[in-house]
Amino acid sequence: MLCHHVHNNKIGQGGFGPVYKGKLQEGRDIAVKRLSRASGQGLNELVNEVVAISKLQHRNLVRLLGCRIEGEERMSVYEFMPKKSLDSYIFDAVNRKLLNWKTRFSIIEGICRGLLYIHRDSRLRVIHRDLKASNILLDEDLNPKISDFGLARVFRGNEGEANTRRVVGTYGYMSPEYAVGGLFSEKSDVFSLGVILLEIISGRRNSGFLDDEEAMNLLTHAWRLWNEDKVVDLADPEFYEERFEREVRKCIHVGLLCVQDLATDRPSVSAVVWMLGAEDADLPEPKPPAFIPRWRVTNAESSEPRDRNVSINNVTISSITGH
Repeated sequence: MLCHHVHNNKIGQGGFGPVYKGKLQEGRDIAVKRLSRASGQGLNELVNEVVAISKLQHRNLVRLLGCRIEGEERMSVYEFMPKKSLDSYIFDAVNRKLLNWKTRFSIIEGICRGLLYIHRDSRLRVIHRDLKASNILLDEDLNPKISDFGLARVFRGNEGEANTRRVVGTYGYMSPEYAVGGLFSEKSDVFSLGVILLEIISGRRNSGFLDDEEAMNLLTHAWRLWNEDKVVDLADPEFYEERFEREVRKCIHVGLLCVQDLATDRPSVSAVVWMLGAEDADLPEPKPPAFIPRWRVTNAESSEPRDRNVSINNVTISSITGH
């Protein structure tokens, strides 16, 4: 598989090296991920990604076309996504105007369908482990495709969860049980999905609240608005109109259920798909989301009994790769 002039056309930077735009001899545009020689991860992740994604075929997953491993040169080749990644739209002052509510809801549904496929419907059960807005790519019609399976873990048989000593992922999208204890399962991907869902609705990064006196992060902010019954204030004013209130409220509700502190309190992806699609779904009441210090919740909620159930997870992680 040959491609021309790849190295002059850098279009992005993945967790393990640069990504270039290339062209096959027959004229098809492709994306070429080149593994950085300086990357400590290297070959294992590349092979892991190639093996995992080559067995997966779904309209909401980026398609792997091939790979090349020759000495120090290691590359994988994917279909080219002309609209780049979701974060370059929802967090961008100009591009966010291109995403109306119908498009945002369609992107949410597509991400959920792709995740449902890798968790339940494909020949393999795959936990992605690094789901985030920059790993959701958009095609010409703004359909979302989950990418970057370098950290993915394939589960076999009836295996439901696993433990790792090497916690890898992106802070802000990681579930507490994974960040603190290295435990991951479908429910850790569901946590990341909840963060993305709230980011799509609000147009704000979960980690972008450093100067905000009132909120530690997007989850805290959403929870406070939920308790004040002002949850639609979370919606990005670029798209929000009153006629969308019911759908927006439901999506935020589902997002809060996905980011619950305990994995057992989070829905499965199939339940999320059902909740988003059902007209009058009777959804469970969310509890406080993960990573909320008790004093914040007490300020927001006076002194309701459920304050005592909030866990405090002040955590520092040194072994994170990817940005």
